[in-house]
Amino acid sequence: MSPDGDGAINGCCPCSFSSGENGIPGSHDDTCKHCTRSKSLSSSPSALGSDSVLLVDSNKLRRIFVASAKGFSIGAGLKGGLALFSIIARLLRKKSRKVEAFTNKEAISLAIKETLRYGLFLGTFAGTFVSVDEIIGELGGHNRTAKWRALVAGLVAGPSMLLTGHNTQHKSLAIYILMRAAVLASRCGIKSKRFGKLCKPLTWKHGDIFLMCLSSSQILSSYILKQDSLPPSYRSFLNKHGGKDLVILQGVKEIACGLPFTNLEAIEKLYKASGVDVKLDPNMKIPCSMIHGNQSCSAHVISFFTEGYKRALPVYLPVYLIPALIVHRQDLLKRPSTILRKGIVGTARSSLFLSAYCTSAWLWTCLLFRLFRRCNIPMVAMGTFPTGLALAIEKKSRRIEISLYCLARAIESFFTCMADIGYLPQSTNLKRADVVIFSLSTAIIMHCYAQEREVFRSKYLNVLDWVFGVPPPPCETPRCKDISTV
Repeated sequence: MSPDGDGAINGCCPCSFSSGENGIPGSHDDTCKHCTRSKSLSSSPSALGSDSVLLVDSNKLRRIFVASAKGFSIGAGLKGGLALFSIIARLLRKKSRKVEAFTNKEAISLAIKETLRYGLFLGTFAGTFVSVDEIIGELGGHNRTAKWRALVAGLVAGPSMLLTGHNTQHKSLAIYILMRAAVLASRCGIKSKRFGKLCKPLTWKHGDIFLMCLSSSQILSSYILKQDSLPPSYRSFLNKHGGKDLVILQGVKEIACGLPFTNLEAIEKLYKASGVDVKLDPNMKIPCSMIHGNQSCSAHVISFFTEGYKRALPVYLPVYLIPALIVHRQDLLKRPSTILRKGIVGTARSSLFLSAYCTSAWLWTCLLFRLFRRCNIPMVAMGTFPTGLALAIEKKSRRIEISLYCLARAIESFFTCMADIGYLPQSTNLKRADVVIFSLSTAIIMHCYAQEREVFRSKYLNVLDWVFGVPPPPCETPRCKDISTV
């Protein structure tokens, strides 16, 4: 198809497809703009080639520029939106007695810098990918290199992560992208005749819940026993929804690790401040009285679930209502009751999942502690494993997203713990392993995007098409297919 899209095909016009007498091609129509253009170009053969090259080059440059601009808008929009919410919360928050690390002016300045950095990161990634993709296509030809050009382009574009800061590690992001790449690769493997049998376990109906159970065992054990193995933001999230003060978690950690108690008085003062008089036994074998004071285990589960649901509602309310106001704004005007009902039901359901998840963590651990009359590290790991069953409350389309997110956090925490205890020596040669992992992952993802598009969900595929605009192979456009049959 001609790059200018004016209806000419391969330098010809529809007139050239009509035959005159005895099969001789028909004459050109002087009123046809394509014929007129052909006459002027035929008088100068070099003009046809130079004109086509200029048009093709301009389309390539336009594609690179548009992809870079769209990538920048996504990166800056996402990071800027999060920064804006953070600044608003900071301004609305009451002044703390403690001296804050940043003033409001410094926080705003930092937010602007981070927004620009992430915009440049995704903008450069998109622009680099498209540039390398076009260069390989130009040098190697579509037929020979089309299968691997997106993989190479994704690999080369990966180091653009360094634009977020040379000293800023993104282990969580890199591992999460690796999980996404693994899911896409597994879907390709399921389709493959060669690897289909090996990938059959990945088709388990409730494999997402099993992954969530594995992840919960590592994440919640680290939440109790080794919080510094978790990312700070995620640790703060768990501390809020875990519903227990740090002094209580420290006491549970000491009894699980067989260490002498150091803060029983602090725990007693904490309960006394809330009107509960608790006397803790220094020789206790199980920490139930430490976890829920004078309450029984069953009463604690009921009260904790109620409070947990109240904490979860503000988390999911914007997750469902903001998209309803922005993405579905037209439908909101036409059928507001349907859209709002879906948002409210989704908020209630996801809040139920989060509150049930946190509540079941204490339910299962207390049950095992009382059943075996001991508390140790294996008991904590076993008690937090079935917590992942709460994911069944969520709708199917969200389960894999949540389980992959938690699995990425669990993997990061696991390797951090292994390195801290000496089983996994930290490498001094590879300081930016996150960039390497991210680059390899984006290579797989972009290869699947170009060659195995059906393994993507439509919403992700639409976003990738909008940003990167990978063109179809030659002679696969509808017009070209139609002409080929003439």
